[in-house]
Amino acid sequence: MEARIVIDLGTATPPYEQVKTQIASLIAVGELHSGTRLPTIRSLAGDLGVAAGTVARAYKELEAVGLVTSNRRQGTVVAGSRHAQPLEDQAPPPAPEVLAAVDQLLEAGEQAGLDEKTLISLIQGRLRQRRAK
Repeated sequence: MEARIVIDLGTATPPYEQVKTQIASLIAVGELHSGTRLPTIRSLAGDLGVAAGTVARAYKELEAVGLVTSNRRQGTVVAGSRHAQPLEDQAPPPAPEVLAAVDQLLEAGEQAGLDEKTLISLIQGRLRQRRAK
């Protein structure tokens, strides 16, 4: 999955929830297609610097809502969309204009020399400011 998942330890959101939400979002926007094999629990945990139990919990919760399936032979793979139930806290798939705006933000951030973690932190900070109003 090539570093498309980023864990922010400075937020109140538990790491397993961050993993779960980010994988669900990648599925929702079509970045992860049905049948795509996810990294092993140990591999993803090592890449993210979290405990294997953190990733295992995220995978288990994704499986519970039908977004992924797991078995010993194939590992964890993205399920077909007809079996998936929406996550309670997950928004519906974003509209194309929202994705275009996100792409513009990413491009502007890259041009400014910002890394992924900084961009995510900026967005989270702005969201907190909006909620506080």
